[in-house]
Amino acid sequence: MEQSGVLQSLKVMRIGLLLSFITLLYGFGLGGVFGAFEDNLKDHLKEKAASVVEEQYEGDIANAGKVLSKSWTYFKRSHLHANGLGTTSLAMIIFLALCSPAVGFMFLTALFLGLGSLGYSLFWLFAGLLAPSLGSTGAAKEALLFLALPSSGMCILGLVATTYCCVKKLFS
Repeated sequence: MEQSGVLQSLKVMRIGLLLSFITLLYGFGLGGVFGAFEDNLKDHLKEKAASVVEEQYEGDIANAGKVLSKSWTYFKRSHLHANGLGTTSLAMIIFLALCSPAVGFMFLTALFLGLGSLGYSLFWLFAGLLAPSLGSTGAAKEALLFLALPSSGMCILGLVATTYCCVKKLFS
């Protein structure tokens, strides 16, 4: 039995598809972890801040509290980005399969979408984990630029490439 063109295209993009599904599993899993262990996670962040309160916060407990609150926001941002970007990258990869562009183009675009989605979602989690130790969410984001910039760039390039492909297919 011969495979359809769409299925063959999806096979070419299987790594990107897998990364998109992993991103969704991560996002849903993180939501479950929040439900089951929210207090434990927040306590862990507090312990990290408490261990460096004199060095990083100059003894300012209120400032540490602000960083802890923002760190928890970053955890939630990671969860939301994983679910949103995972779903979006999955949908774009399916659109690519329907457009049937060149094999290399499909592979690379799907890889960028999957890897970018997972990487950017993880960036927010790691920033939330790192901030209490560094005394600042800004310092945490700066320390993780090596992850944020390439992964967000891959998401944008994947979107542009998919848009180009779909427009070309629909308007030619």
